[in-house]
Amino acid sequence: MREICSTGSARGDGHKRYSSRPVPTHHNLDKSWMIQFVEHRVADPRILRLIKKWLKAGVMEEGKWSEPQTGTAQGSVISPLLANVYLHYSFDLWVNVWRQKWAQGEVVVIRYADDSIAGFQHQTDADRFLENLRERLAMFGLELHPDKTRRIEFGRFAEENRRRRGEGKPETFDFLGFTHISGKNRYGWFAVRRKTIRKRMRRKLREIKQQLRQCMHDPVRQTGEWLKSVVHGYFNYYAVPGNLDSLRTFRKRLRSLWWHTLRRRSQKRRLSWTRMMVLADRWLPQPQVLHPYPAVRFAANHPR
Repeated sequence: MREICSTGSARGDGHKRYSSRPVPTHHNLDKSWMIQFVEHRVADPRILRLIKKWLKAGVMEEGKWSEPQTGTAQGSVISPLLANVYLHYSFDLWVNVWRQKWAQGEVVVIRYADDSIAGFQHQTDADRFLENLRERLAMFGLELHPDKTRRIEFGRFAEENRRRRGEGKPETFDFLGFTHISGKNRYGWFAVRRKTIRKRMRRKLREIKQQLRQCMHDPVRQTGEWLKSVVHGYFNYYAVPGNLDSLRTFRKRLRSLWWHTLRRRSQKRRLSWTRMMVLADRWLPQPQVLHPYPAVRFAANHPR
């Protein structure tokens, strides 16, 4: 879980954000709490009995069988769902109460599975939230990840405040596959820029490279159709406004991987780069923004 705390007053500390990633991993879930949470919404004894059996499922490690007292079975189809239920009661509901009871300014919290961010208008709220969150998670056997818990200054006034203090550019943070950058748009106004995380792109290209080697001698048309579906799927997620440069880089490197694979098919008649460009234009979609811009999303959510 990751939270980001921000301040948004020009007279305050600028946009301050804390990013952290608690480790509510499936191994740490307290089974007794888990059953209580499920019983809040589920009354069917047959469903409860089935869930208890899932929770009691043992683990085979190095030929030895064990039944851990905490957590859910890794790889189980129910494991992500139970973990989400656990965080709903231990984190989500508590955040709503904390916001109403303690917050002095605006609070924004976004959670996806065990990854989340939180933004705060005032730094005092951010400090208090982080301290209270540690205590809250400890009650349910969870903890903040020591290596992935960060406090960063981020937002509309971050660049100005850091420049006034003689510091560098605002820090960035990674969330859901994107590196979020405190930047400006073409009009010079503040805007959150999103770029594909580099290691995510490299990992995806490595996977494609291995698969290309396996289908090296398949018909070009068959490989082209497969790569077209891969690029479409990749763009459907990462084609957000401001990320076109990363998409172009992905397509360019994928084109080179395909070219090198095709050239290895024959030692006598190697594929020329001109011919490769023709194949790429036919099978590899061009980058384009597929997700709405922030102003469009705001107009859709808040129609006038």
